Amino acid sequence: MNFTTQDVENMITEQRQFYFSRATKSTKFRKEQLLKLKKTILKYEKEILNALYLDLRKSEFEAYATEIGIVLDSISYMVKHVEEWMKPEAVKTPIQYQVGKSFIVREPFGVTLIIGPFNYPFQLVMEPLIGAIVGGNTAIVKPSETSVHTAAIVKKIIVETFNPSYVRVVEGEKDEVTALIHASFDYIFFTGSVAVGKVVAKAAAERLTPIALELGGKSPAIVDQTANLEVAAKRIAWGKFTNTGQTCVAPDYVLVHKEVYDRFMKILKATIRSFYGKNAIKSPDYGRIVNLRQFDRLQQIIVEERDAITFGGRTDRDDLYMEPTIIEYVKWSNPSMQDELFGPILPVMMYDDLPLAIHQIRQLPKPLAAYFFSEHEKAIQYFLEELPFGGGCINDTITHVGNLHLPFGGVGSSGVKAYHGKASFENFTHPKSILKKSSKLETNVLFPPYKQKVKLVRTIMK
Repeated sequence: MNFTTQDVENMITEQRQFYFSRATKSTKFRKEQLLKLKKTILKYEKEILNALYLDLRKSEFEAYATEIGIVLDSISYMVKHVEEWMKPEAVKTPIQYQVGKSFIVREPFGVTLIIGPFNYPFQLVMEPLIGAIVGGNTAIVKPSETSVHTAAIVKKIIVETFNPSYVRVVEGEKDEVTALIHASFDYIFFTGSVAVGKVVAKAAAERLTPIALELGGKSPAIVDQTANLEVAAKRIAWGKFTNTGQTCVAPDYVLVHKEVYDRFMKILKATIRSFYGKNAIKSPDYGRIVNLRQFDRLQQIIVEERDAITFGGRTDRDDLYMEPTIIEYVKWSNPSMQDELFGPILPVMMYDDLPLAIHQIRQLPKPLAAYFFSEHEKAIQYFLEELPFGGGCINDTITHVGNLHLPFGGVGSSGVKAYHGKASFENFTHPKSILKKSSKLETNVLFPPYKQKVKLVRTIMK
C-alpha cells in the first residue's frame, strides 16, 4: 500500500494550511495557475499523445481532439471568464427585509479530491482539476491506475507545475482509493463506474462530505422514420466506436423504427467499413480495449450473443482487439442489454411506437446521455419531455460534451452534479447567500409587539 488514511490526513492538513493562507482566493492566482498548467501541457504534448497510444491505442487525431484539445480549450475559457464569475451576484431584496441588499458569493470548498477513470485518462483528470483551480480550491488528484502510461505523464505534469501544498498527485489501487475516500476532504469529485460511485457516495456520507459523481449507464439512440439515415448512421457509428466504445456517453444501444430498419442497418454497416476498412485491426484510427479484465468481460457478451451478431465479432485477446460488432433483433432480456457495455458492441432493436419505446427505456436506470434522430419537431419535443437523461443531442451523438456552454453530468444513477465551463466553477464552489442590512435605518416591522403589524405583513407577504 502506497499510503494510509493517516498519510492522507497529513496531506490534507498541509493543503488546508495553504488554503487558509488565502493564496487561492485571488483572480490573479487562479489565472496564473491555469496558464502554468496550459504551458506544461503544451510542453509535454508529444508525451501525452504517446501515453494515450500505449494505453488505449488512440490515434493522434482522437487523442488530441478528445483529450488534449478539450483541456486546452477549457483552460482558455476559464481564464477569460473567471474574473466575471468571481464577482458577487446581486439579487433582489424583498420590501420586508429593507433597508438592505442581497448577494451571492461563490466560496471554494477547500481541499478537494479528484479521482479519474481509465477511458479518457488525461481529459477526465484535468477537466475537474481545472474546475477545482478556477473555484479557488486545493486538490489531491488520483489518476487511473489502469491507464498506467497516461497516469505517469499526468503525475509528471502536476509535479512540475504545482506546489504539492496546492495540487498533489497520488497513485494507487483499491486500498489507496479506500484510504482517500474515508479521509476528511471538503469535496470529492469522482468519475467512474456506478458500482464504485456507490462506494464513494457511502464513504462520503459518513462525513457528510459533498460529492460530484460522473458515472454512466445505458445511453440509447433512437432513429425514427423521418431521420436522415446517412447522417444518423455516420454519427452513431462515430459516437459508438470512438475510443473503441469506451466512452461514458457513447450510444449503448440503438432503437430503429421498423419502416427504415433494413435501410438503416445496411447504411450503418457500410459506414463502419468506410471508417475503419474491412479489417479494423489494421486501421490506424481504431483503438484497443484497455486491459484483459475489460476485454474478457466484453468477450463473454460476444460469446453469449454469438447467434445474433450480424456484423463484426472478431477478436484478438493478445492484441486487446475487438472488432466493431453489431447485434441485431435484440430483446430487452438479452445479455447485451443488462449493463452498460463500455465497448465496441452495438445492440440494435426495432420499434414501432415511440411512446412505447420511451416507456421501455424508462424501465432502465436514467442514462447519462440519450440521442434522437428525427426531422419531426413534435416527436423531438416528446423525446425531450418524456425521457429523463443527463444530456444529449438531437441528430448527433456525444458532441454536447465538448460544448463549454453546456453543463455535463448525469441524473439519478448516472451521476450527481454537472461540470464544464461555468458549471465547473459552480461545481467546485458553494453559493454563500448574504443579506446586508443598513444599521442606520430601522423599520421595526419584524420586531414585537406584533398586534398592529398583522395587517401590514398580510399586505406585503402574499
